[in-house]
Amino acid sequence: MASRAEITTRYAKAFKAADRRTKGRILDEVVSVTGWSRDNARRRLTSAAQCPPGGGRQVAQRPRKQRANKFSYEAVKVLQRVWAASGGQCGKYLAASMDTQLDGLERHGELVDGECRYSASVRAELLAMSPATIDRYLRTAKATDQVRGVSTTKPSPLLRSSIKIRKAGDEVEAEPGFFEGDTVAHCGPTLRGEFARSVNLTCVHTGWVFTRSTRNNAHANILAALQAGVQEIPFAVTGLDFDNGGEFLNRAVIKWAAERDIYFTRSRPYKKNDQATIESKNNHLVRRYAFYYRYDTDEERHALNRLWKLVNDRLNYLTPTIKPVGWGENKAGRRKRLYDKPQTPLSRLLAAGTLSPAQAHELTAYRDGLNPAALAREIADIQAVLLGLAKNKTEQLYLATVPKALPDVRKGVRIRAG
Repeated sequence: MASRAEITTRYAKAFKAADRRTKGRILDEVVSVTGWSRDNARRRLTSAAQCPPGGGRQVAQRPRKQRANKFSYEAVKVLQRVWAASGGQCGKYLAASMDTQLDGLERHGELVDGECRYSASVRAELLAMSPATIDRYLRTAKATDQVRGVSTTKPSPLLRSSIKIRKAGDEVEAEPGFFEGDTVAHCGPTLRGEFARSVNLTCVHTGWVFTRSTRNNAHANILAALQAGVQEIPFAVTGLDFDNGGEFLNRAVIKWAAERDIYFTRSRPYKKNDQATIESKNNHLVRRYAFYYRYDTDEERHALNRLWKLVNDRLNYLTPTIKPVGWGENKAGRRKRLYDKPQTPLSRLLAAGTLSPAQAHELTAYRDGLNPAALAREIADIQAVLLGLAKNKTEQLYLATVPKALPDVRKGVRIRAG
């Protein structure tokens, strides 16, 4: 076979460039030497002419010398601490909030010059890191997500036709105050029985979030969560956009919104992209911090509400976000989304100019008083409590939903009496 392959390679180039009569003579020679049929010889010569010869025998090569690290080992270790205190932000967001994170950690004594590898030079290295460099150094510290949950949205025929529809292509509000809202079910693997629901609100313009867990999705509990959100959000709520669930589209909630002059809209059925902002928050806010376990007791619900207070502070004051600003083209000429620079919801709120000087000073002072490391520790403690309360219960419910490996073959079989 090696001789045949050598002959084919030698004649392939001449066979490709020859005329019809010369090709016939070359085929006669190849057939006489190899014993192939003319069709097989023609196919092999054509294939050999299309595929150039290989690069030859592999020879020993000197291994490439690894490039020296641009940043020190101390900077990488401190970067891991800052990343953990920030809540696991990606490189693009952490690079934008690095100055704020370091100021907060220094202010509360979590990072002290000359202790635990931290110094002025290390701070300068951290501020000089690009988003891609941060992601590369943190690659080994990344964590994975939990299992998936169950959707519980049920359409509400009541008053649905009287609510204005807001589509994904509609223009975004130019001022803070228009919120998208949704509920997340903490049901675990089954929808049976009563379980907690988390009401999540997100400002479309600034990204400001508010979360509150309730006993169930009864309209009285949902309305109480909405009222708490309007009171705790530091700026006026001018509009609310929900899906078609009956927990929102009912007379009690619509009447309450009308009394407060809140603009009320809904999305199209089965069009989740109409609420892309809140759907993303449901994932990396509620599911990321509260997991996919089942919470159905008062103790678990109280722990969730303590958790949301801390998580909302971290996301509103310390975590940057990006917003779409238009469309552009990539190098290949394909359409792509364009985003602005990462900013925290507080920075966007201050830039909007809707707050009074006293309110702006109060929110800025509150942000400066937050300790990112203390927030991370308190969040981890509450998550440990939730795991202790709900993990085993949820796993047992999941095992109960798994069918048996073998059916009961004796069921329904009648045995003749002896």
